[in-house]
Amino acid sequence: MVVGAGPTGENLADRAHAGGLSVAIVESELVGGECSYWACMPSKALLRPAAALADARRAPGVGTGTLDASAVLARRDDFASHWKDDGQVGWLEGAELVLVRGHGRLDGAKRVAVETPDGGRRVLTARHAVAVCTGTGAALPDLPGLAGARPWTSREATSSSQVPPRLAVIGGGVVACEMATAWRALGSEVVLLVRGSQLLPRTEPFAGEAVAESLRAAGIDVRFDTSVTEVRREGTVTLTLDGGGTVTADEVLFATGRSPATADLGLETVDLAPGRPIEVDSTGLATGVPGGWLYAAGDVNGRALLTHQGKYQGRIFGEVIADRAAGRPLDTADWGRSVATADERAVPQVVFTDPEVAAVGLTLDEATRKGYRVRAVDYDIGDVAGASLHADNYQGHARAVVDLDRETLLGVTFVGAGVSELLHSATIAVTAEVPIARLWHAVPAYPTISEIWLRLLETYRA
Repeated sequence: MVVGAGPTGENLADRAHAGGLSVAIVESELVGGECSYWACMPSKALLRPAAALADARRAPGVGTGTLDASAVLARRDDFASHWKDDGQVGWLEGAELVLVRGHGRLDGAKRVAVETPDGGRRVLTARHAVAVCTGTGAALPDLPGLAGARPWTSREATSSSQVPPRLAVIGGGVVACEMATAWRALGSEVVLLVRGSQLLPRTEPFAGEAVAESLRAAGIDVRFDTSVTEVRREGTVTLTLDGGGTVTADEVLFATGRSPATADLGLETVDLAPGRPIEVDSTGLATGVPGGWLYAAGDVNGRALLTHQGKYQGRIFGEVIADRAAGRPLDTADWGRSVATADERAVPQVVFTDPEVAAVGLTLDEATRKGYRVRAVDYDIGDVAGASLHADNYQGHARAVVDLDRETLLGVTFVGAGVSELLHSATIAVTAEVPIARLWHAVPAYPTISEIWLRLLETYRA
C-alpha cells in the first residue's frame, strides 16, 4: 500500500511492482502530486520565458521585447495539464498499479482506512508494507489577520490566472526567489521581505548575493532583516512591519517553509507523533515502529526536500520492500542499491532565478563543520571563453570544495545563466568520488561554459 500518488509514490509503487508485488496507491487529490500541478512543472513553465528573454537581452542583435503574460500563463496551464490527472491515471493503469481515490489514514499495523469521495470508508490491509509518500504542505506563520487576508502559498503563486499589479513576497528561500522572479517578469511590482540577512541561506553566500543583486536590477524591492507583524485585507492587503511602516499589495505570497503532511495521517495509531516527519533509516524503514512494515519516502521523511530526491528514494525503497518481501538480500553498504546514500552526500539542487544557482554536495561551511580538511577553489565563470560567447558581460561564479585528504570533491556550486546544465557533471564527480587526478583527463569541449571545470582544476593545481 502506498499513500500518496505524487512522483515519490509513483516511483516507489512502480519499483515495488517490478520486484514482484501487487501494489495499491491511495490519493486524495490529483495523481501526480504537488510537483506536477503546483510546484516544479508550473513554476518552471513560468520561469523559462523570463530566462529566455533575459538571455536574448544579453546577446546583441537578438532583441529587447517583453513577455506576453497571457501566452506564458496559457503555456503554464498546458504543463500543469489544466489541473486534470487523466494522463497520470493512465500511466498508473498501464503500470498495473491499483488506484484508490480518497483520503488515506493509517489504522494500525499494515492497515489504511480510506475516506472515499462518495462519503464511504474502506479499510485496506497490506500483506507486506505500507509506504507513506504524502509530501509536505505550506507552513504559514501565526500572524494576526493572516487567515482573513487569503494569502497566497506556493500553490496560488504557481496557478494564478491573473498577474497581480503589486505582489508582496515573504521569505528568502527558493520559492520566494523564484516566484519573485517570475511575477516581476510578467509585470508585477514586487517587494521581497526577508526576515534574515541573506537570500538562499543554505547555499554558498555568493549565490544569494548574486541573486539579490539581480532581483534588484530587475526592479524588485528587496528588504532584509524585515518581519511582518500583522496582515490585513480590505480589498488590497496591508502588511505591518516590525519597527514601523507598512507595505500595501494586491496579493501576498508567504513562502515561509514547508511542514510534513502527517497531521491527519493516523500516525497516532502506530505510536508516532502527528505533524512531524516520519523518521526512517537509509532503507526507508520507519524507526520506532515494530514489525518492519512502515516506510516513508520523499519530503515526508525530512531527509532531502526535493522532488528528484523523493523519486530517488522511491526507486530505492520500492526495491527494498520487494526484496524483503521475497527474502532477497539487501545491499546496504554506502552507495549500495538498497540505501539512499545520496540524501546525505550528494544532493543536487537548482534555483531557477536569473542567474541560476546550481549546487551539489556540501558547501564550504558545511564541510568545515563536519570536520573535513578542505580547500575552496573559486573561479569567475565570465572569464571562460564559452561564457563570454553565451552572453556579453556574463556574470557568474563557481566554487569547488575539495577534500584535501582524499583529493576528491565534496561539493560544487555554480552561479550564472544556464548553469543548471552543468550540474549533472558535478553530481557525477561528487557521487563517484572521482579523484581530481582523473578529472584532469576529462577534457571539456571548446568553447563551452563547461571549460569552467578546467579552470577550477588549473586553479587547484597552481
